[in-house]
Amino acid sequence: MRVLVTGGAGFIGSNFVRHILRARADIEVINYDKLTYAGNLESLADVAENPKYQFVQGCIADQDAINAVFEKPLDVVVNFAAETHVDRSIEDASPFLRTNIFGTQCILEAARRFRLPKLVHISTDEVYGSAPAGVSFTEETHLDPRSPYAASKASADHFVSAYSNTYGVSTVILRCTNNYGPYQFPEKLIPLMIANAREDKPLPIYGDGMQERDWLFVEDYCSAIELALEKAKPGSVYNVSAGMPQPNLKIVRTILGYLKKPESLMKHVQDRPGHDRRYALDSSKIRRELGWSPKVDFEKGIGRTIEWYQSNSTWLDHARSGEYLKYYKRHYELRSETFKT
Repeated sequence: MRVLVTGGAGFIGSNFVRHILRARADIEVINYDKLTYAGNLESLADVAENPKYQFVQGCIADQDAINAVFEKPLDVVVNFAAETHVDRSIEDASPFLRTNIFGTQCILEAARRFRLPKLVHISTDEVYGSAPAGVSFTEETHLDPRSPYAASKASADHFVSAYSNTYGVSTVILRCTNNYGPYQFPEKLIPLMIANAREDKPLPIYGDGMQERDWLFVEDYCSAIELALEKAKPGSVYNVSAGMPQPNLKIVRTILGYLKKPESLMKHVQDRPGHDRRYALDSSKIRRELGWSPKVDFEKGIGRTIEWYQSNSTWLDHARSGEYLKYYKRHYELRSETFKT
């Protein structure tokens, strides 16, 4: 099976590349990534020499570059490539429109032209907006995005559905809750709190810190994506969640407790505009139809995550300092002819 993973140098993408190479002997993986600030090839240093792995640098919003990758037959595309940080979308929405909307349309157009057997599009729970207390959104819930990031992802979902309905492109949409685990860029809540706590720096808490998120360990999401590759029917949409929303404040306190750091490090800051209060997904459909269920509970997963960051301080330091951006030049640029499709 020949798999194109777009955005494979990002957090979930790099974990999935590693997961699928380990899980399937018949897999050939092409990792297509623009290498923006969040694309980190150090996250895949352990598979860089794997003969079944290939890296290609490029932008999904470049139709010609995408078409060139599609020239050799592909069995499936997993589209992780996206701008994902809500705060950055509030500051400037334009990169989110280009990558998340136009970039997705470029992938869809290539899928249509080259008759791709299956496209798995990675979406987010944020397309549904904020969930009222006691409510878990299903796949039939009306999309109600509240941030520029969420709006760009909701638009991309609509394009995926439109290409499925209009052109018969074989698509699957996965909408997942917040992921956490190794290799997550330290602008996100959990790695940021771990990194700051390790150095006794203030831990910024938006507002009262009672915004609820449903945290899923990244390995569990990778297993859901693998099942979608194998079993999901064209046109399917699946929610993927752990099913246990928790307040951000509790997450931060758990991290501080694990690291034996004082809660006095927490610093409440002004809440961000349009901050959704609660996300919660009903994932009974993927459990029922594909047989998926999460294996790692939060207490075990957060412990593994903290231990990983403690054991991989060089990766974390490089991610925070920007040193990781030099990895491509050191390891790929001088031999880029090896990485052509």
